[in-house]
Amino acid sequence: MADKQTKLIDFGKRSGLKVHPVSMGTMRFPKDDQEAVSLIRESIDAGMTYIDTSRGYVDSELKLAKALKDGYREKVILSTKWCPWVLEVEPDDNASAECTYKRILESMNRLEVDKLDFYQVWNIDSRQHYEEATAKGGMLDGIMRAKDEGFIEHTGFTTHDTPENISGYIDDADWCEAILFTHNILNPAYRDVIAKAHSKGIATIVMNPLGGGMLAENSPVLKNAVKKALGHENITEAAHRYLASSEIVDTILCGISKPPDIASTIENFSKPALTANQMKSLEDAMDEISSKSIGFCVDCKYCMPCPQEINIPVMMKVSYFSRFLKLKSRPAELYNWQSKSPTECTACGECEEKCTQKLKIIEEMKYLVDKFGKKD
Repeated sequence: MADKQTKLIDFGKRSGLKVHPVSMGTMRFPKDDQEAVSLIRESIDAGMTYIDTSRGYVDSELKLAKALKDGYREKVILSTKWCPWVLEVEPDDNASAECTYKRILESMNRLEVDKLDFYQVWNIDSRQHYEEATAKGGMLDGIMRAKDEGFIEHTGFTTHDTPENISGYIDDADWCEAILFTHNILNPAYRDVIAKAHSKGIATIVMNPLGGGMLAENSPVLKNAVKKALGHENITEAAHRYLASSEIVDTILCGISKPPDIASTIENFSKPALTANQMKSLEDAMDEISSKSIGFCVDCKYCMPCPQEINIPVMMKVSYFSRFLKLKSRPAELYNWQSKSPTECTACGECEEKCTQKLKIIEEMKYLVDKFGKKD
């Protein structure tokens, strides 16, 4: 296992590439161009080889274009992505091969490169979107055209779909060389399907290794769980070492916004691997404080739709993060991201009638209003 933490490893068998176990996520670059360029190059100099960006990540492609000059382009595996259901660059954007091909060329122009190492279908979140992407004349055909013309070397997709659906895609997608999944000690739902992808030679990339920042917060509940499992209270180290010790994870995305993000993550990945017993202890400790184990929302979504269009499962997750895990920043952030807040709840009771856990959803909505009020 030490080899995985100290040198490049296989980036899946299908791609034939090698990758550092820590890769660069590009959603949180500094606003200042020069500061961003310096940070990107520091990451590459520290060993990060894979870069995950997107046409939808504001100006990250433009910042990368500046950073990858002076020989830095040759040191990395450059990947970008797009889909029309996340981002319509133009009003008539769609999942056609023609539109996708146009977006590929646009990203190449923005990145100032003549070739992309990877181009991925961004955010497969439903069977409908998978079928749109892979249908004849769809996104995949556009990607393959660019590949045939020498503009792309490899392809794959990123996903937030159900593990069951993704398992089916893996069986179908002989074209896929890499998949980006969510996976961390708080959310191990994709563990089995990540293992399946890995076994088929597909590169496995993990986003949100710190749960969108939750595992970097000073939660007493999470601290106690980590201490129970590993004998220390460093949540971030535990989260990183858990992934570094996993044989099914090739690389994680480290969202870089400042130099310590680089140093601390790589340092944690250079530490000795957790033993099998430590891995199991950490998983058990986290399972004990999961929303399912404490009898809270299990995200079945039977409560939906809400007549007021409140995303009840997300708001229940906010409540769990705030009320049970004692987190502060992440719950507030997630609360403010939603277009409809619990302030619009009319206490009609429809959700409670459908809830499989018989939860007092109306009380939770009131709690959230008292805690967070109107959206920022």
